[in-house]
Amino acid sequence: MNSKRLFLGACLLLIAFNLRPLFTSLSVLLPEVTQALGISGAMAGYATTLPVLCLGLFAPFAATLADRHGAERVLLLVLLMIGAGSLMRAGDGVATLMVGSALAGAGIAMGNVLLPSVVKRDFPDHVAILTGLFTMSLCGGAALAAAMTTPIAQAGGSWRVGLATWAAPAFAVALLWLPHSLRSGVKGKGRALPGLRLWHDGLSWQVACFMGLQSALAYCVMGWMAPILRWRGLDAVTAGFYTSASILVQVATCLLVPPLAARFRSQSLFSAGLAFLAAAALLGLLFAPRGMLPLLALLQGIGQGGLFAIAMTIIILRSPDPRVAARLSGMSQAIGYVLAAFGPMLVGMLHSATGSYAVTAWLFAGIGIAAMACGWGAGRPLYVKPREVAARA
Repeated sequence: MNSKRLFLGACLLLIAFNLRPLFTSLSVLLPEVTQALGISGAMAGYATTLPVLCLGLFAPFAATLADRHGAERVLLLVLLMIGAGSLMRAGDGVATLMVGSALAGAGIAMGNVLLPSVVKRDFPDHVAILTGLFTMSLCGGAALAAAMTTPIAQAGGSWRVGLATWAAPAFAVALLWLPHSLRSGVKGKGRALPGLRLWHDGLSWQVACFMGLQSALAYCVMGWMAPILRWRGLDAVTAGFYTSASILVQVATCLLVPPLAARFRSQSLFSAGLAFLAAAALLGLLFAPRGMLPLLALLQGIGQGGLFAIAMTIIILRSPDPRVAARLSGMSQAIGYVLAAFGPMLVGMLHSATGSYAVTAWLFAGIGIAAMACGWGAGRPLYVKPREVAARA
């Protein structure tokens, strides 16, 4: 691999790193934020849900923007939106928290869609390992934010400092990526490419629902694991540490699962097994003795990290070419993250209604069972079958 490809690969990993701190940084400070802003548990649920909902709403625009302006330039926009949104969240009032979360969430949506297609386009001979590396980087960003946000906030004397800090890496990577994005030509400029539709294809729907259900579990973890652990009696720093450790374990499974799963024609068993592990360990965090919480947090991380990695791998393996990969990624994340948005929102609503997290066990179990079923179907060794439609002038 030459130096240019190494630089491109490193930049993609750094971009991926910036796609998750938005979620875990708010999670570990959620009690402080709700108290300072005077918002209810239900409103806190909306705050954790809004950026996830934006992932679904804005995902469909990524492939079209990439066709018109080039994936590299859209990824630059992604970084700028994440940085600006992260700064806005630290502003004064609920409105800036929500608007900043939405802006950063919209950027993350497009980054989520484009990274798999860029990997398939520029690293066709290293798809599995690059998929593992960028999913590992995603988890690493989430883990670092979970571990460091509370100490940063305490050192800075305010939760606002903790949230605003995560604008810095986004802007730093944007500066690094800027020259490459400006040099990159627009692929396909001057010629109308036929549109691709996947909404008729049953396998595409299974892939999309699998992405959504595993994401629902993931965002319940990123948004509510720390509050759940604090409800179990842990202090804020320890709860943040356990959450960080759980997410950090995902780094290893994200790296190992894609190359291993790609060796097999079918990924059905991987998908169903990892969904079971992730959901079962999350249920254990609600009810198991406190002495088992560290082990269960690690097991949840193993299952959740592998589950996310296999979902991203399946998008690439079920796609015959990079353009289809971009469309399947867009469809999966449009449907998937809208579906996923209901997970953390329902956790907040159930907790607000009952004053306890115990009732969320039914939600976590239902999501886990549905993820197992959809993952089994999505893992079958088939390609999705897109339909071409006339390109717009």
